[in-house]
Amino acid sequence: MVTKAPPRRTPAPRALGLLLASGVTAVSLVAVPGTAAAEDDKAATGNTLTVAVSQSIDSLSPFLAQKLTSTSIHRLAYEYLTNYDAKDARPVPGLATAWNSSPDKLTWTYTIREDSTWSDGKPATAEDAAWTFNKMMTDPNAATANGSFTANFAQVTAPDPRTLVIRLKKPQATMTALDVPIVPKHVWEKVGDFSKFNNDKQFPIVGNGPFVITDYKVDQYIKLKPNKTFWRGAPKFDELVFKYYKDGDAAVAALQKGEVSFVPNLTPAQADALKTQKNIKVNDAPGRRFFAIATNPGARARDGKTFGNGHKALLDPAVRKALFLAVDRTTIVDKVFQGHAVEGEGYIPPRFGSYFWKPEATQKRAYDPAGAAKVLDAAGYRRNADGKRVGKDGKPLDFRILCHATDPNDKAIGKYLQEWWGKLGIGLRVECLDSVSDPWVKGDYDLAFDGWSVNPDPDYVLSIHTCGTLPATPKDSGATDNFICDKEFDALYAQQAVEYDAAKRADLVKRMQSRLYDTGYMNIMAYPNALEAYRTDQIASITTMPEAAGNLWGQDGYWSWWSAVPATGSADSGGGSSTGVIVGVGAAVVLLVGASVVLGLRRRSTADDRE
Repeated sequence: MVTKAPPRRTPAPRALGLLLASGVTAVSLVAVPGTAAAEDDKAATGNTLTVAVSQSIDSLSPFLAQKLTSTSIHRLAYEYLTNYDAKDARPVPGLATAWNSSPDKLTWTYTIREDSTWSDGKPATAEDAAWTFNKMMTDPNAATANGSFTANFAQVTAPDPRTLVIRLKKPQATMTALDVPIVPKHVWEKVGDFSKFNNDKQFPIVGNGPFVITDYKVDQYIKLKPNKTFWRGAPKFDELVFKYYKDGDAAVAALQKGEVSFVPNLTPAQADALKTQKNIKVNDAPGRRFFAIATNPGARARDGKTFGNGHKALLDPAVRKALFLAVDRTTIVDKVFQGHAVEGEGYIPPRFGSYFWKPEATQKRAYDPAGAAKVLDAAGYRRNADGKRVGKDGKPLDFRILCHATDPNDKAIGKYLQEWWGKLGIGLRVECLDSVSDPWVKGDYDLAFDGWSVNPDPDYVLSIHTCGTLPATPKDSGATDNFICDKEFDALYAQQAVEYDAAKRADLVKRMQSRLYDTGYMNIMAYPNALEAYRTDQIASITTMPEAAGNLWGQDGYWSWWSAVPATGSADSGGGSSTGVIVGVGAAVVLLVGASVVLGLRRRSTADDRE
């Protein structure tokens, strides 16, 4: 959210989560002399808010984008039918002002607002929403990023400009959480091949969100201007720039110099150093992401063909169990995250209380290296004369793990894994790449560091492990995270998708997590905190999400950047919800809890990879 990331590789919520590259994001109020942003911004006047990101944009097409930064941009540029309240993440109006369902829950009717216009002056109508959903329903390439939301749609119509009607094949629990950007029909109906159109050639890009995308250069920057006709009110900054930083330390240094005003995804060492700096406040809040090891379950397509070069030994549940028994989560939390995380267990972070799951004592795979050795011995993976475990083909067990080159957590944990698994007689090569997407999509990996941001509604981040998200053929891309296809998991997913009773649905989601845990394809190691810092002399006020112990970067909505007020001005923030928390200059930071890290994000991987 995170990420195909399979496309979202990221990817984490798509979660804007999700993700997750351990990208550092920052914001500055003025262009920095000598930088690309400064040179390209010479004509800019007034206040410019620059967000420094370490993750590349995968696509500016809402139909393809899955990475956190990309989906975050789309949250700013396009309205969704509904939004999430900044206080408690409940559904609030977006493009739709009201919604209701038929008694059988098979027909949903949305009232489309009259005061939303596209940035080219044309009115936004129900026909735009109907066209967006119908395109996703009829063109597989348009369903790449968010197809799970429309897979159950039977028919979508717009009987008049202010009425959208969605008829379902069966009840669907996500009808007030459809995280799909609505696009202007009059622009997008001219597009030919949706699999190749990245929406990055003509500017400004027509949208109806709080910002309008005005310029973009790959791995350099993306620029946005306030949408002066946005129905909630225009943002207070004159320009918003997301500037690419490959080196996170450079962004932190810029924060210290006052060249940028906000940095997310800090390392504990960076956070400690910044706590003593004048005019800098560190925010340490419960996160919405998980950090995991993913194993290649045998990359495959829906046509039944397999591909990639994943190690065959990892198809053996005993090997996966042994590897995970030899992972010390407590050490990872204490030594790598230095206490700024919670030990991982289930797939949904504890921040989402109703869906949070923990294994029973008899089910839990606690750290037990001796037990791991016994599992391998019993399964026939004996040590040779050199002390190396050998597979049933007589070859030593040597694995590879994909690592994000920009993520220090990947690298640090990789060293621990080499030590822990080395004692078992298993070799591990840590392959750190600027982009893990290419080998991951091709199935050319054994293990990988994985992670996603989870949305208030967990449907999407669960859907990426269903059989239906596998690529159609080995040559295609899919919405799958890790090529997992398990019939029992799929059956539970189908049940939760149609369950409207909150308690019953939460129980099904927990059962899904239990099944995912037992298959051993995913090892959730930690739930990292949202660790970020900002300059109190540059940001006068900004809305946090959620209200009790939450974060600023990567919200499920556009509240932070939309509400941000430069310290040089005194205008009202215009905040998201009336209960949004405002952080004032010099005031103690208020920590908030909520649903969030890449704007919607749903993609994954390192801090920003998938939403």
